[in-house]
Amino acid sequence: MSLVGNLEDLGLGEILQIVSLSRRSGVLALESRGREARVIFRNGQVIRATSSTFQQNLGEVLIQQGVIDLGILKRALSIQADEGYTQLLGVIMVERFGVSADAIEAVVREQIENVVYSLFAWAEGTFEFELQEVSDGDNARLDPVQFMLKQGLNPQYLAMEGSRIIDEQRHRGEGGDEQGGHHDESVDFAFDLLQEPSAAAPATPSPTPDVSLPPVQAQPQGASIPAAATTPPAGNNGEGKPLVLVDDDPATLTVLTSLLAQQGYRVEPMERGEDALIRVDSLYRDGVRPTVLVDLIMPRMDGTGILGGLELMELVRNNFAELPLLGLSDFENEEAQRKMRGLGIPLLMKPLKSEVEETLDVFAPRLMAALESLSSRAEQGFTSVNIGDELRLEMGEEPALYAPQLHQSTGLSQLRGMLEELNNPQLGGGIILLVLRFAAEFVNRAVVLLVKKESIQGLGQFGLQDGDGSADSRVRNLGIPRGEPSLFSEVLETRFPMKAEVDASVWTHYFLEQLGGGRPAEYFVGPIVSEGKVVAVLYGDNLPEDKPIGDTDSLEIFLCQAGIAMEKALLQRRLQEQGRGEM
Repeated sequence: MSLVGNLEDLGLGEILQIVSLSRRSGVLALESRGREARVIFRNGQVIRATSSTFQQNLGEVLIQQGVIDLGILKRALSIQADEGYTQLLGVIMVERFGVSADAIEAVVREQIENVVYSLFAWAEGTFEFELQEVSDGDNARLDPVQFMLKQGLNPQYLAMEGSRIIDEQRHRGEGGDEQGGHHDESVDFAFDLLQEPSAAAPATPSPTPDVSLPPVQAQPQGASIPAAATTPPAGNNGEGKPLVLVDDDPATLTVLTSLLAQQGYRVEPMERGEDALIRVDSLYRDGVRPTVLVDLIMPRMDGTGILGGLELMELVRNNFAELPLLGLSDFENEEAQRKMRGLGIPLLMKPLKSEVEETLDVFAPRLMAALESLSSRAEQGFTSVNIGDELRLEMGEEPALYAPQLHQSTGLSQLRGMLEELNNPQLGGGIILLVLRFAAEFVNRAVVLLVKKESIQGLGQFGLQDGDGSADSRVRNLGIPRGEPSLFSEVLETRFPMKAEVDASVWTHYFLEQLGGGRPAEYFVGPIVSEGKVVAVLYGDNLPEDKPIGDTDSLEIFLCQAGIAMEKALLQRRLQEQGRGEM
């Protein structure tokens, strides 16, 4: 038994994140006011969720969606029982009855999401997370009409989305679980949190069921699907050429959405990769083939790293190969661009976030030309080309007018723009992401590590060789004893940044091996100091190139300001908690 407690002390969102970060397998059991729920994890991912107040099983939903009929369900259940529950029901339906695996997967995912979101209304009760190996056969025997996902859902995404739904409910002033009161047993009271005002009345079923978004009747009475799936994004006016635009900076997203809408595009703006992927999938299933524009530098879907745009583009290219796809970036990243060229995805350099409005007149014709080029090549397949470089050469203009190059970006102009982002009061947990982004202007690869009482623990990275997709995992599993000699020792003691050659200590050798091996000509380590303590350190070098690190004055200034931003964020959180305590 690894985790037991009360929901009043530790909320569901925090529990989900703890299990996700630990990458454990097991069962989370929750009880609240006579209600029971179970969330099953495999390697930190949610693969199944059930609730006693969510009475409709997945077999019923599949029937209502038109994915299967009752006869198929009964025959599949009979086969499953006769064969000793050795196969999941979904596998039997796909292999024996020709049911679409994608259709089942979509319904399963949505059903799990809805159950988990409903649990965020359980403001009181108990929870218990039991470590155990999860066996498909055992769960099939326990509850044969339910399904488990092979590739689970990200608990951190579920935590963020569940919190967003309950916050929206509270802002609307509608009742929540903490207000108490009884409810009809036929109605899942927690699903009131998912009810949009416009969806209060049951909807009329569509003649052709949509696998991605089930009709309202497919939910328990009084329920609806999450608001994120029902509310059309801003910029979608129902006319024009469909285009999904993804950028984690709200200001840039607003400016580019307006620009593209004026040019006749029906824009679907998205700030998060996971939302964009869901939207692209939904459009694709409806027969719509949108153009997809993705910001290269943004958080990954699990909240780590800085190449979330590359992650999203890889998923779109692998699953929707024919969709026109264009990457956007405000600075160079050789590793990411190499991978994009391998996938046939062009890259267009865009203005810095702090300069996007001022340089829009210069950037707009390049973006339009890139989209036209993208459209003309859609049926012929892409060649590996940087459209931004191509257009700059054709128009005879210097790239520095709107996109600083790598060797120019370490000056005060770049620092000023990054500091403006750092001082954004809505930045929240994005400080580490900005540190990695700015570090990319100085070094080929970098790692941010948290400084704890007994150890230095890896947090995020960019630039590490990632042929097998394990770089982020290696960094998160990286730990160095704080009291042992290493390349971090001097910085932790003096709280000053340093550039040096690699020493011969055991833990320095271990650290470099975990990054992929090699011995850099020089490395940089800079501290992030908050409330007088080193809370994190940034390591950077120029491998695989054998060259020293250049001037890092502006990077050191930025690390100092990052520490101050952390102090402000911590103080703001304390004041908010104090204010809630006085209410």
